[in-house]
Amino acid sequence: MSNKIKYDKRHGGPFDRGSADFWYGRGKQPHYFKGASYASEKVEEKDMTEEELEAYHAGYAEMEKQGTTKENAYAQK
Repeated sequence: MSNKIKYDKRHGGPFDRGSADFWYGRGKQPHYFKGASYASEKVEEKDMTEEELEAYHAGYAEMEKQGTTKENAYAQK
């Protein structure tokens, strides 16, 4: 059995937004969208639960560990 936590990785969710912030070279600004990104209500850090904040930071950290950003991914092509 794995000790890894499974996060909901739906587009617009906290994990997705954390990974997107790193990908686009943005600093950490915890948030997520209740539905589709930028097409639904945005939830700011002050209104996020501990679990949502954890998912956001996990998404950011996963991309940070990979080290790939949009800028350096396209520079390699």
